[in-house]
Amino acid sequence: PDEVIRSLFYNKNNDSLITVSVYGSENFSALRCRTTRIEYIRRGKPDAGFPLFETESLKWPGFVEFDDVNGKVLTYSAQDSTYKVFDLKNYTLLYTISDKNVQEIKISPGIMLLIYSRKKGCIPLDILSIEDGKRLKSFKHLLHRNKKVDFIEQFNEKLLIKQEGENLQILDVRNFQSIEVSRSEFVTPSAFIFLYEMQLFLTFRSRSVSVWNFRGELVTSFEDHMLWHPDCNTNSIYITSNQDLIISYCKADPNDPSSEENACSINISEILTGKCLAKIKAGNLNKQRVSKFQSTPSEALGDITALYYDEEREEIYTGNRLGLVHVWSN
Repeated sequence: PDEVIRSLFYNKNNDSLITVSVYGSENFSALRCRTTRIEYIRRGKPDAGFPLFETESLKWPGFVEFDDVNGKVLTYSAQDSTYKVFDLKNYTLLYTISDKNVQEIKISPGIMLLIYSRKKGCIPLDILSIEDGKRLKSFKHLLHRNKKVDFIEQFNEKLLIKQEGENLQILDVRNFQSIEVSRSEFVTPSAFIFLYEMQLFLTFRSRSVSVWNFRGELVTSFEDHMLWHPDCNTNSIYITSNQDLIISYCKADPNDPSSEENACSINISEILTGKCLAKIKAGNLNKQRVSKFQSTPSEALGDITALYYDEEREEIYTGNRLGLVHVWSN
């Protein structure tokens, strides 16, 4: 009962499950990682795993980040301002970055962007190889004085940079050519999801989703996809592996006469067109016989905190605040 699991990560490199936990005896302030082979879990031996990164001080605001694309783990120890990169296959240490001026690290396929503390009129940036930490490029980006940086995001060779009240800049770090998008067209979002296969990116703001390309053009606005969580809880959003569909926990369409007030639904929409292809809502399901289920469809759709789509089985899994998991299937 002392342990609270903060997150789970499936490591496909060695078919194991990594848990990231905090403990009451440590005031829930330090992250503890543990790996357990799926084989042991199936045998009913979940304690047969072993701890990871025991030498690292992962007290808040320290963190651990698992990078499935590059097969790496990034840890940060706030105590000594040290970042470390480990191999996800065998958890061996690859290299260390010790620099108090590093404010943030962004990871993309094959590379890392190091964002340093802002200096007068500019922000220093480094691009490193994710494999060995070797510096590939170092440069400074000019900033408007006295205006805070809303965000710096990286997508392969493209940087997205926006300051408060200013236009969005899309910078190509290969040739330093820049595209600007008017601040009236592109308002600072609360979250991004990059679609590497499609060379597009999603932005989330005030329950709405938009799709953009790297020429700064709006590609898609969704016709019926108002997110339930105003702060964009990406745990309740799933993008298919082909990156053609988005499945989200949504507020029901207020113009739909069949929807109850504050009703919620699971919406399946096409990313390139914004069309809503299907939705799961209580009104469609209430006619089902529910005697064998613990929850009614309305109850199962309430307070969803996590959503996952199994593309092989074509089943949607949802978890809610009560700790219940529901499976939605045709």
